[in-house]
Amino acid sequence: MSVRAIRGAIQVESNTVASIHAGVKELLTAICENNALTPLEVISVILTSTPDLTADFPAAAAREIGFGAVPLLCAAEIDVPGALARVIRVMVHCESDKNADQISHIYLKGAVALRKDLAQ
Repeated sequence: MSVRAIRGAIQVESNTVASIHAGVKELLTAICENNALTPLEVISVILTSTPDLTADFPAAAAREIGFGAVPLLCAAEIDVPGALARVIRVMVHCESDKNADQISHIYLKGAVALRKDLAQ
């Protein structure tokens, strides 16, 4: 097993608890499914959100879907003029038998524009 980092992002509909939670759950579920992971194999998760998302901590949603024992860290993205709004990004650190080129990085909804080379 090797330690791997998996990137992902999703653009959420609005600055509400429901929208933030739905986005985090969709993104982390897709990352786990596409990389054959469970929260037990996850070492830690860094979650960031654009400065316009203030209704709740993204980590609160991760805990609701089984990441309660995983160290989670939330941070704010840099407020770059013209940057895509309402985006939650994650970096999942995990143990995996996959090679680095076999890892699936997941970009969903409007966040596809961030990494067209990797987007689903």
